[in-house]
Amino acid sequence: MGFRKLLSALGIQAPDIETVVANPRVRPGEELRCVVRVRGGGAAVDVERLRLDLVVRAEDYEADGSTAWNHPYPVVTADLGGFRLGAGETVVHEVSLRLPWEMPLTHARGVRLPGARVAVRTELAIDDAVDKGDFDEIEVHALEAQDAVLHAYEELGFRMHEAEVKVDPVPWPSEWGDRRTQPYWQEIDLFFPESWNRGREELETVLIAREDALDAHPGGNPAVTFAYADLDQRAWTDALEKHVRHCCGMD
Repeated sequence: MGFRKLLSALGIQAPDIETVVANPRVRPGEELRCVVRVRGGGAAVDVERLRLDLVVRAEDYEADGSTAWNHPYPVVTADLGGFRLGAGETVVHEVSLRLPWEMPLTHARGVRLPGARVAVRTELAIDDAVDKGDFDEIEVHALEAQDAVLHAYEELGFRMHEAEVKVDPVPWPSEWGDRRTQPYWQEIDLFFPESWNRGREELETVLIAREDALDAHPGGNPAVTFAYADLDQRAWTDALEKHVRHCCGMD
């Protein structure tokens, strides 16, 4: 993305800004590397705040519960502070954003998850005016273990429907084995196989990743845990089928 004009209310004094994402395809636990360049306009200004947010499309709990992109949820933030920007001066910031292990995905099994969006947003504040800027969308691809669990669902006949992020800091019931560290989670909605469908159309599954293991919560039920060191596709598919059938009363 090239330089773009910010804060049109400032007229000729308005700075230009450019944010370049060096690695727009990442996975949970990795670093997203960005370079932010701010170029001064026709007069010196005091930049009160320059901030980089990694935002996701999330269900809007404060409104009507719809999933929107006009009020994205910030997952990771880098506050670059304030500074004096001279006329025509260029200030460059190199920024690294560490993605949490529980980072919502945009891609799994090599394809985009319907409804999932993640972007970098650059925010600049001058003289109490705030420009939140454009979205620079990125791709967050699944970990190998996440792909393996979703492949297991595929093998069992489930079909992908959509993905959505929900935000709620209230812990889940303790019997669910809740090991979340973030106030949000991503639900991946799957269509049941016809042979499994007993009055149910969809199964919502939540994958809570950690550095060494993954919890899969099917249908708002306790987790089945998969350790990365023990990745065995056949064994994981069998374990997932047994767990889902038990949780859904189908065993």
